[in-house]
Amino acid sequence: MPTHNPHPIHFGFCLPIFAAPGVHHFRTPNYPRLDAATTLTTGQRAEELGFDDLWVADHLMLGQENAILEGWTTLAALAGSTSRAGLGIIHQAHFFRQPALAAKMMATLDQISGGRFIFFADPAFGKAEHLAYQLPYPEDASERIARTVEGVELALALWDSAEPITFDGQFYGVKNATCTPLPLQQPHPPVWFGEAHPDTLAACARLGQGWNSVPVGLAEMKTRLAALSAAFSAVGRDLSEITRSYETQILIAPDRASLRRQLQAMADLTPEAPAAEMAAYLSGATETLPQSLTKSYILGTPDEVTRQMQAYVDAGVNHFMLWFMDAPDDAGMELFMREVAPRFKP
Repeated sequence: MPTHNPHPIHFGFCLPIFAAPGVHHFRTPNYPRLDAATTLTTGQRAEELGFDDLWVADHLMLGQENAILEGWTTLAALAGSTSRAGLGIIHQAHFFRQPALAAKMMATLDQISGGRFIFFADPAFGKAEHLAYQLPYPEDASERIARTVEGVELALALWDSAEPITFDGQFYGVKNATCTPLPLQQPHPPVWFGEAHPDTLAACARLGQGWNSVPVGLAEMKTRLAALSAAFSAVGRDLSEITRSYETQILIAPDRASLRRQLQAMADLTPEAPAAEMAAYLSGATETLPQSLTKSYILGTPDEVTRQMQAYVDAGVNHFMLWFMDAPDDAGMELFMREVAPRFKP
């Protein structure tokens, strides 16, 4: 059972806004073909089950046939069809939207959602899709991060006053601009950053209320949290002030036999043969789950999932952003919220 946690553990649900069927790609391996109505229904069901926040990815081309719903439009629709859960875009791609206009969009969404928006700022790393849409994509990662951080600073400046402001930054500016109505959340919606680039960690320490890591495994997550803690100490802040999130895939089943059947069903969705390690597990030649899954994802029965998550909690994680591998089927998220989530909630 989980040890005592000074802060409640929160669980986010990642909507399957693209399909990538088969065991080679584990974001949405159980989604045969994208269907917008199915995706939104899955998000609504996640809120009904009690997930704390709902998340959509931010890409223009991804998954089967590069078919993915646009993140901001999807989030706005989700805001109108839910009432309680927080709402955010995973790695909100800075260069997809001019930052002053993005600030206006975020303030509006926070208003119409009743103060539920989370601003997860990110420079984005999908070069191909930026170039395909003829969007700017500086080659240097430090410049991309610097532009993203200045975009956050511009948004915060616009959200700080109902009076017109002028902002003259290195990359962006506004002149006598207002962003009213201001966000409902005051002083502003929570700002999150992600990943472990030193510049990003420094920005999070200075401006952030949350930080998220993609699936990297427990050892690397500990390393990243230590680096984040050092960045916070450098500016006189304590890491306990913020949300520390681990984003990962999860497959939960009542027993191991069911887990194998689920993986087999996913493998059957594509004509591609599974890798040798996966094939051995699916055939029953071994009871050991493939390391390609277990090294950074969470898999198993409710008890096994609880133990795996507890290790991350003990390392300092207080939020999980979860991609359920069996989505849009809701069996996994129902089992998780019934059997696992209550063990972490006070």
